[in-house]
Formats: sequence, structure tokens, C-alpha cells
Amino acid sequence: MTKAGEDLKAVVREKYALTALGVTDGSGCGCGCGTSGGADPITANLYSHAETAVLPETAVRASLGCGNPTALAELKPGEIVLDLGSGGGIDVLLSARRVGPTGKAYGLDMTDAMLDLARENQRKAEVTNAEFLKGDIESIPLPDASVDVIISNCVINLAADKGKVLREAYRVLKPGGRFAVSDVVVKGDVPADVRRSVELWIGCIAGALEEREYAAQLSAAGFQDVSLEPTRVYRAEVDGKFYSAFVRATKPVA
Repeated sequence: MTKAGEDLKAVVREKYALTALGVTDGSGCGCGCGTSGGADPITANLYSHAETAVLPETAVRASLGCGNPTALAELKPGEIVLDLGSGGGIDVLLSARRVGPTGKAYGLDMTDAMLDLARENQRKAEVTNAEFLKGDIESIPLPDASVDVIISNCVINLAADKGKVLREAYRVLKPGGRFAVSDVVVKGDVPADVRRSVELWIGCIAGALEEREYAAQLSAAGFQDVSLEPTRVYRAEVDGKFYSAFVRATKPVA
């Protein structure tokens, strides 16, 4: 990885570690969070009351996502799910409930403080069919063809090498497996200085792909049936150019 990539990863790790510590000690929830309500245009009202009511408050407050992939992915009982960049664990815990006792939900995160918080949230929620792994989404610590569904919530945009993330996602998915993530996407060209300003507003640090590039990189990784569905359009400086999307693709069966 390039030095710029390593530097980006270090900044992301530090930012999310501070968020986890803020949630744990009650001092705050960090940049761009607050899924339980409030005015934040990115994270507000992503989850229903029925979903958050069964989770520890610290799992809800630690959420930094831009969507609700657990609902959009249409998870089925018995499936194995992997959440890339699982943070405080909200999507892993919801996924574990959706796939039931015959299924399993993995969460992958590179930040020790977030992993500690997620495991404590798992204990409080009394969810037994979940496991949190330490690692990098560019090098997933799971075997080939071991996962039915990959979800992620506004994390892939933070990766320095998004192509590698998508190739790794393809590798660990079973044939016929589903890629179903929420992410920030750019529509068309945006001036570099404005793009940087909006990305800082959206999520502290971001590197969102342009929608056509996102689709092209998924196809290059081997995926088919690629689609990007806008779920929330952001109205900051460049009206409608940045949006949350539900990004779908499948790994071919053959």
C-alpha cells in the first residue's frame, strides 16, 4: 500500500477509535452519528424503533452509517453474513437476529476500541450467533466462498484501495452470494475543492466513488447484476451530487 493509503488508514482508525471511546465514556458519539433521531442529515432515522429497541443504546449511538443494509439485503434464516467495517456492531447484531440461530453474522473492523465496544454490545444484547474479527476490509480474514451475503454501511468509501476491497468481497462470497451495501456515491463531476468540503461534511473523512466508477469496479471484480439505488440525497453545496445508495451485486453461480 502507498504511504498516502497508510496515512489515510491511520487517520480513519484514530477517528473511529475516538468515536468508540466517546460512546463508551458517555462524552459523545463522534462525527456524523446519531441514528436514533435528531437533525443529522446522514445518519438520522435510518433504523426503526422496533430495530433499535432490542439493542443496547451504545450500539445505536456508535452507528456512523448512511443506510440500513440489514433491512435492504433481505437476509434469510440460516445465511452467513459479513459486515465490512462493523464499528459498534449495530448491523451485525441486527443481521444475527434476521438470520436466526442456524445462521451467523461476522463483523470485521480494524479498530480495537470499536471491537471492544461491539463485543460488549453483543454481550448486552445476548446475541450468540455473531463474531467480531479484527482485520482490514482490503484483506478479509475468512476463507474463499464462505459467506452468503456481504453488507457494509458507509465504510467502503473510506478505503484507500476500493478495487481490492471489492475483489476480496468477491473472493469470500459463495457462488450466487450477494453484495448488498450502503455507501456514499457521487453523481457526475464535482470540483475537487467542493468535493473535499462536502465529503468532510458527510462523514469526517470520505473518498466516495463516482456512480459509474463504482459499477465498473464491481464488474471488474467479477460481479454481475450491479445496481445503485439512491436512498438519501444530500443537499450541501452541490445539490444532489452526493447521495447514499444501496449498492447491489451478485457473484455468478458458475
